[in-house]
Amino acid sequence: MKVFNLKCEHGHSFEGWFKSHVAYEDQQARGLLSCPFCESRVIEKTLSAPRLNLSGAQPEVAEAATADTGAADQRGVAAPQQTPVAVHPQGAALAAALKVVRQMLEHSEDVGDRFAEEARAMHANDVPLRAIHGSTSLETAQELAEEGIPVVPLPFAGLLKTPLQ
Repeated sequence: MKVFNLKCEHGHSFEGWFKSHVAYEDQQARGLLSCPFCESRVIEKTLSAPRLNLSGAQPEVAEAATADTGAADQRGVAAPQQTPVAVHPQGAALAAALKVVRQMLEHSEDVGDRFAEEARAMHANDVPLRAIHGSTSLETAQELAEEGIPVVPLPFAGLLKTPLQ
């Protein structure tokens, strides 16, 4: 399995998992790759660190040393300390935003293409007020806002169609 760091034309970074480098090139040539954030099909491979599977290889550390404290072993050599994994700030912010959007979706009713009609009916007190989500055009969303109906566009529409790994 090959894991490549990919980036779309809008700068969204993500991983792609492929059976082989040839499988990546084949999917790229056939236009099957798309950005999970914006659905752009202009994708490029970026630099990535290789993962080496050194099965059975373990660093030599004496029993007296602990990875947590960095204590010295009997030879006076400091044990490696645990290193925190660096998280890219953009990735952390995106993950937090996705979490909020998913929570909003879990606690609201999906009305699909009937979003504008349902929002107008709630605004007119024709149906009970409740949290809803759905889809509508940008023009219709602007009309709703002009009518005094609060509308909040949800980001990452393409991501919400399928589960993330």
